[in-house]
Amino acid sequence: VFPSLAQAQASVANEVYQELGQPSIFPPCPTEYCSSLCSPSPSQSCYLQTIGQELLPGIGVIWTGPKVVSQELSAVLLEEVEAVLRRRPVIWDNLYANDYDCRRVFLGPYMGRAPGLMSRLQGLLLNPNCELQANFIPIHTLGTWFQSELGSCAHPDHAGMEAVEALGDSQGAEDGSYSPQKALELALQDWVAEINQQALEPGR
Repeated sequence: VFPSLAQAQASVANEVYQELGQPSIFPPCPTEYCSSLCSPSPSQSCYLQTIGQELLPGIGVIWTGPKVVSQELSAVLLEEVEAVLRRRPVIWDNLYANDYDCRRVFLGPYMGRAPGLMSRLQGLLLNPNCELQANFIPIHTLGTWFQSELGSCAHPDHAGMEAVEALGDSQGAEDGSYSPQKALELALQDWVAEINQQALEPGR
């Protein structure tokens, strides 16, 4: 019926989207959902080009970054993806996902995401650890990152500062930019307080 997989998927997604009354949030995940799955690259992928052309404008598209689990997300990559998809992507962030190896638990701060990134996204979904309690630091530090991004949007002169160091922890919190180390310290303080509070509850 369809000349390609991408056209079939786009057709089905469009029909479901319209049948549901065109919801404001409707981000399907494409078959090529990260750079390493694209051939030869996101911008030159016939699959992604078709998805971008055929999907209705109100439909979002999920993207995980350079890899399925991406250590870094850059504005340059997101601009390339936005151009081929003809819309800003919805990031499906697998930074903390451990469903592929449940012997590991990820407790570090949210990091490796360039400053000013939020303005280039339609949304961000965090795929957490499978263990509920282990997600306190990831979610807490994500919240701190999000607040710093809101501050960048409110002060455009700080938005889009694209230094490699900014992906790490070279910028402090003094200038309002996100500091993974400071975010981690704040999360640990609140987590300890939460643990102490739970310890006082009857039956604990």
